[in-house]
Amino acid sequence: MELRHLRYFVAVADHLSFTRAAQHLHLAQQSLSQQIAALERDLGIRLFDRDTRGTRLTQAGQVFLPEARAVLARADAAVVVAQRAGRGEIGRLNLAFLSSTANYMLPPVVRALRERLPGLELTTHNVQVDELVAGLRDGRFDAAFTRPPLVGDLATRMLATEPVCAVLPAGHRLADRAGLRLEDLADEDWVLSPRASWPPWHAKYDRDFAAAGFTPRVVQRATGVANLLGLVAAGVGVTRLALSANSVRRTGVVFVPLAGERAETVVAWMPALDGPVQRNFLDVLADLAATSELTRWG
Repeated sequence: MELRHLRYFVAVADHLSFTRAAQHLHLAQQSLSQQIAALERDLGIRLFDRDTRGTRLTQAGQVFLPEARAVLARADAAVVVAQRAGRGEIGRLNLAFLSSTANYMLPPVVRALRERLPGLELTTHNVQVDELVAGLRDGRFDAAFTRPPLVGDLATRMLATEPVCAVLPAGHRLADRAGLRLEDLADEDWVLSPRASWPPWHAKYDRDFAAAGFTPRVVQRATGVANLLGLVAAGVGVTRLALSANSVRRTGVVFVPLAGERAETVVAWMPALDGPVQRNFLDVLADLAATSELTRWG
């Protein structure tokens, strides 16, 4: 038994006429009669009674009809689902957000995806950069929102840039400045993330501090933006963060822009992941990147 046999059976049952059903199906009546006869032989039952009064469903045919309709409806639905998947309208996306970007990046990204691609099943993760990169490489994450520098085997697309700021305790002697240079902070105590947290970042920090003519006096290290801000608010030292970090903490600290310094936020993914879902996802991000949702910090 094939799906076409069920379609032929339902057509005859709907019209209760082999002639009209054949016309509807664009088949020769003789061919339709042969197909129904073959179906009845396969099932070992009669589905129709035919006499001078017309064509009628047998009792077995009446029971079989809703089952045949259900099978055909399910098959049609499967075709639609497959076509939508082929267009990238449905599927799954596992997204990772660097902890320092999640607070301001996650809401607009998820909102845009739900509006444009409501059939996608989204899962989001708030992680540190080392786990983020490892998750992209081993396939746990389909894409991630993070900051460069990263590693060479990842594809990236820039979404937004924003000022980098010196983060000072409230009441600090430099807190009322409109802007600072990194060298203005040469004599300060610093709180930074652990060097092992992401070596490419710290290699860049080293170059920046060297260009400013000093090595920072690091008095404490902490993982995560919230912890760094807490230490600054406690007066332990100063740090350097992107402006959007002020969405994490607004009391006890002051953000002062550093001259000529910008931070990028990028979406990263493994180049081998290039299916229709990923392409639609990147198209949504390209449109979102032009809106104030992502550019308001820059």
